[in-house]
Amino acid sequence: MAKQKTTDGPIIIKKYANRRLYDTSSSSYVTLDYLSELVRKGVDFEVRDAKTGEDLTRAVLTQIIYEYETKGEGALPLNFLRQLIGFYGGGAQNVLPAWLDMSMNSFAEAQERWRSAMGGATPIAMFEKQARRNMEMFESAMRMFNPALTPRDETLDDGEGEREAGEGSDADEDALTLMQNQMAEMQRQLAELAKKSGK
Repeated sequence: MAKQKTTDGPIIIKKYANRRLYDTSSSSYVTLDYLSELVRKGVDFEVRDAKTGEDLTRAVLTQIIYEYETKGEGALPLNFLRQLIGFYGGGAQNVLPAWLDMSMNSFAEAQERWRSAMGGATPIAMFEKQARRNMEMFESAMRMFNPALTPRDETLDDGEGEREAGEGSDADEDALTLMQNQMAEMQRQLAELAKKSGK
């Protein structure tokens, strides 16, 4: 989704101590639903503490996601949430944001291509395939940083929960190679898109 440009930079939303949000561009109080709509329209904005000027954008965006998840409109799988929490405080926390950002950008660009190719229709099967691919890439990256994690589809019927000796290091190398190949492919696709959009 392309961001709408504003002449004076991002819209500034002030957050007051009573939790009210104030849009300085329209001089009006707004809601989280309003900010969600800005996101969907690609309008860039920053949320700042009305008193201190502290940037609260990340916290407010996270709050919007929380609202969707608790209303039953969630898009985040339970397994994803658990694994994501597991990364906080670990070494992968430094690498994960850039990887997730690249993955989401790739998915958004693929979504736009599919919409154009299908005349605005939503090809569910193609989205599911892309979502599965993204999840596989994410799980491969997680296994690289935490070898104790096992893939979702690798369940043992005999109840054995441990891997055979020596398998962990091979799995790490395979996951790293897979992730590097997939990231290289994503970068190639992004470069092609950049060339096309520059024509």
